[in-house]
Amino acid sequence: MIVGLRGRVIKKEPTALHIDVGGVIYEVFISLNASAAIEDGELQIHTTHIVREDSQSLYGFVDRDEKKMFDRLIKLNGVGPKVAMAICSTFRPEEFVEAVRQKSVAKLKKVPGIGPKSAQRILVELGEFELGSAQPSSDAQIQAAKALESLGFKKDQIQKALGSCKATETSELVKEALKIIQKV
Repeated sequence: MIVGLRGRVIKKEPTALHIDVGGVIYEVFISLNASAAIEDGELQIHTTHIVREDSQSLYGFVDRDEKKMFDRLIKLNGVGPKVAMAICSTFRPEEFVEAVRQKSVAKLKKVPGIGPKSAQRILVELGEFELGSAQPSSDAQIQAAKALESLGFKKDQIQKALGSCKATETSELVKEALKIIQKV
């Protein structure tokens, strides 16, 4: 499984790159948002490697959150890599999270290839979708998040509070997060 590439951009198109990695040139499909952020020369890119019966494809991302968004979308029923890449081209990750929070069928219908039924299905199947940076990163943070949830706090409050905590143990994280939440 190829999870990233470091090399030199040989050819750049709006939705694809050719990257020379030690003499081997890879074709990597990218979103329009990633294309705008990539310049010629050396680069390091996160990838999702999709192996199918008749092909192997690499999809590249400058931003880890965009990769997470793509990976989550392709797991949905009826959403393949092309539709997922169209969504990544239409929305930056933060905008997509906001559209999902708002359950906005109208925003998702802006994506080429997505109609009202597909948009509704995607929103239902995704449920709650958060970016990687907002997710707890350690076992202690996960346990602290569960403890704070059981106290009745909302997930977005908990994630913001835990994101600014410095403690590493569950009990200390809970105490620190409670202080932060009470200040707000």
